[in-house]
Amino acid sequence: MENELLNKEIKYVKGVGPNRAILLNKLGIYNLEDLINYYPRTYEDRSKPTKIAEVNDGEEVLIEAIITSKISEIRTRNRKMVIYKLIARDETGSITITWFNQSYLKSVFKIGQTYKFFGKVKRIGNKVEMNSPIYEDIQKSNNTGKIIPIYPLTYNLSQNNIRKIIENGLELVKNSLEETLPEYLLKEYNLVDINTAINNIHFPKQFKDFNISRKRLVFEELLSMQLALLSLKSKYKKEDEGIKFNKDVHMSDVINVLPFNLTKAQLKVLEEIDLDMESKKAMNRLLQGDVGSRKNSSINNYYI
Repeated sequence: MENELLNKEIKYVKGVGPNRAILLNKLGIYNLEDLINYYPRTYEDRSKPTKIAEVNDGEEVLIEAIITSKISEIRTRNRKMVIYKLIARDETGSITITWFNQSYLKSVFKIGQTYKFFGKVKRIGNKVEMNSPIYEDIQKSNNTGKIIPIYPLTYNLSQNNIRKIIENGLELVKNSLEETLPEYLLKEYNLVDINTAINNIHFPKQFKDFNISRKRLVFEELLSMQLALLSLKSKYKKEDEGIKFNKDVHMSDVINVLPFNLTKAQLKVLEEIDLDMESKKAMNRLLQGDVGSRKNSSINNYYI
């Protein structure tokens, strides 16, 4: 039943539909499993408000402030841009907030009401400005007041769109993912379960939640890779035969004409390679050497 649910086509997830499904396909998201495993690339901490007097130039902050003026409208000379400004303040100071070409904002804000604004501030002395911030009523917490995931996107798909779609996808799963790691590994390495990890990697309440979820998911990925490599190695040993070379060909015939002497370590490696090439065992080797070890010298042209 779980596999059937995870294979659910992305267009049938609430908030998607055929058009958005095409955009999600461009991101490699084709079904519900792809969706819940599409992790954020970073996060914005919009959880803790900062007082206006304490903000620093160039930092991204969340401010809670009361609107103290109507939005003013400023048209540029060429009339291709209209600038909208309002002033808000908290108990420590005031801030000028600016948007461009967004006339609908004139009916959004009400004098005397408190709103949350998140964005980059510009500070010159006591003058503080914020351009095109994310805003929200003080009573709401859809896009502020918490840690917000930021996802890799494609054209015409906004962060709000994909966050809501992923929320809907997680709601479909409802913490019903089957655990993929044995209980003893979870206890031994202090790892959270798969459902907690998936939920918190998308919407962590604290960065601590993100860190423990990331630890779990990285552990599982590295373990899967290691097991796959071991399986591949075992397969080569049991099934595949390499090319068996003639023992009458002597490597010393080539080594003796080199214009330099090989070290004991180099001679030992060549002896091991020689023995492997004379057997039926498939050989997989990486010849590694430090700078100055002649790993790029004539010997490599002959044997590697």
